[in-house]
Formats: sequence, structure tokens, C-alpha cells
Amino acid sequence: MADAETLLSTPLTDLHRELGARLVPFAGYEMPVQYPAGIIAEHAQTREKAGLFDVSHMGQAFLVGPDHETTARALETMVPSDVAGLKPGRQRYTVLLNADGGIVDDLMVTRPLGAENDGRLYLVVNASRKDVDYAMIAAGLPGNVRLEPIEDRALVALQGPMAAEVMASHAPAAADLAFMGAAEMEFDGIKVHVSRSGYTGEDGYEISVPAGAAEPLARALLADERVGPVGLGARDSLRLEAGLCLYGHDLDETTSPVEGGITFVLQKRRKEAGDFPGATRILSELAKGARRVRVGLTLAGRAPAREGAEIRSTDGPVIGVLTSGGFAPTLGAPIAMGYVDAAHAATGTQVKLVVRGRELDAEVAAMPFVQQRYYRKPAA
Repeated sequence: MADAETLLSTPLTDLHRELGARLVPFAGYEMPVQYPAGIIAEHAQTREKAGLFDVSHMGQAFLVGPDHETTARALETMVPSDVAGLKPGRQRYTVLLNADGGIVDDLMVTRPLGAENDGRLYLVVNASRKDVDYAMIAAGLPGNVRLEPIEDRALVALQGPMAAEVMASHAPAAADLAFMGAAEMEFDGIKVHVSRSGYTGEDGYEISVPAGAAEPLARALLADERVGPVGLGARDSLRLEAGLCLYGHDLDETTSPVEGGITFVLQKRRKEAGDFPGATRILSELAKGARRVRVGLTLAGRAPAREGAEIRSTDGPVIGVLTSGGFAPTLGAPIAMGYVDAAHAATGTQVKLVVRGRELDAEVAAMPFVQQRYYRKPAA
């Protein structure tokens, strides 16, 4: 973990301090884990109204080539998704793969709108992996495609059932975005890039903004009584309720997309071609099943179980390990995710979780734990 002297700041760090945030080291940055209202209140704020998250520590970059086909095909040598078929103004969740089919990182890739952006892809990668990702991507590109990390922009997320109404009051064009859509627009006169997706299971937006305009934009959003600041603590409980993975915990370089339960990153064309890293392993797991799989777990009592806890079958043997766990404020109960042998992965399977030497009763459960409420644009 970085020393306090070496921690990086985001363009909103001073605002976090002003708001009374408790700052902690995270992925090399000084980040807010919670504000005075507390994690439970921030969690409820996002589920019931709208929460504002600083995600400026994430890596933003452009891939730039002579045309979309060239740039997309270059990225496709490293990911299993159909990037070439991505339409302008659309984004896709995908994963960087190593030669064994393990996940180097999960990321978002967007094809920007506009003829002037032909040949450009916008990437957002995890903060803890951006140096690894950038080196891997740059090394794998042909000579006519280049990676351009973006160092002068902030990134914030506005999430919750009231997020669309709030955004529309500052950026009317945001209301017309479909889920997983993206566009350049103006927010109170500030030129921003906005996508409609999120990491909470709620409707919401990610807003990429010039670093110097990040604080005015954040203050404008927080001035709305429907919006409250949210830190890393509630971000984790929200994504866990939504059944979403956290890289370095639920996904890593040994985990395949099949094991991780994210096979939606593989579109038909790529599966048929089998021309992505680790295709032999991944296609075999798709056909025959993976040896282990990610599952959700609900606990019988009130005590939570944390990452690293053993998962045992009811007759004793260890069958897996927890990768995420905690209390679910929306449910008022503890939940967890982990990997178990495929033979024990069926919903309803009874298991034991070992927490500080004590066995807790648990059950394999369907995910998401809380219904996802992403925006689905009505058909025309």
C-alpha cells in the first residue's frame, strides 16, 4: 500500500475533504471510503434517490487508428468481444485476456459518435490495473494504431432512480441516451462525455469531464437535494447486491470468463472464429462446463463472511472460497460471492462458510441479489 506522501489525488480530493470524507489509500490514490452520513445512508441514497461517486482514479484512454475496422481488430486480438461490430455511440463491457484465457482486467470500450471520431475507441480500465493494461495493450498494437492515455480528465458517476431527472436538468441530451449508450454533450456549458451504465445495478451515468471543470460539475450535482456523495464503502455494497464483480477479488488472471459467469462478453462472431487469447480453454469450458464457477451465497444468520473464507460442503470437504462478502443494506442480511466446484453450484445447494474457525450455514443463491434497474429505452 502506498505511503501517504506518494498517494495520488483526484481533481475532487479537496471537495471530499470539505464534505468530511474519511480518505483511505485505494489503488494508489487517496479516496473517500465514506462521508459523515455513513455507508448505510449512502447506500440507501443511491437505491432511493441519486448518489455521486468520484471514479477519477480509473484509467481513461483512447485507441487511435486510421479507421474503426483497423482499431477494433487491433483490440480484438486481446479481448473476446465483438468490437468491430460496435455501433457509433455504443459501449461494451469486455475483458483483456492472457494466453491462458485468464482475465487481466475488465473494462469498458466505447465507439464515439461522429465521423471525426472514426478510428477512435474510448477505454475505461480499473485503477489498480491501468499500468498493466496500458503496457499490454501498447505492446500488442500494430504500427498504425496507438494508445493515448488521458491524464487531464476526471470521471464521476451519478447513480440511482432519480439520476436521469437530475442529469436532464443540467444536460438535457442525457435523458435520450439508451442503456450502454454514450455521447458528447454539454453540462451547464461544460463539454463532457456521458455514458449510461453503472456499477450499482441502478440507472445512472458516467461523466468524463475536463479536470479543471470537475469540481464545478460535482458541486452543481450535489446542490440538488436528490443527490448525495457516496464513497467506496457503499460502492462495494451496492455492486455486491447487484452481483457485479470486483477485479482482484472476483476476477483475476487465473479466472476465465466462463468461470466468472460473464460469458456475455463473448459475442457469436468471436466464439465462432475462436481467434482470441485463451480460446482453446474458454471454448472448451463453454462446451463442457468449467471446473469451478462463481456463485452467490446467502447466509442464514446476521454475521457476514468476508473474502478468503473457506466454502465447505455440508459433509465437510472444502469446495471453494469466498471472493466478496458483506452486509446487504437493502436486504438487511449478509450476502457473498465465491467460487465453488461446479458440482456444488446449483441454486439452493446448502454449504458451510468458515469464519474465524466457526461454520456458518449458507445457501447458493441466484444473482443479482437485488433486482437490477438499468434503464431500458422504450421501443419506438
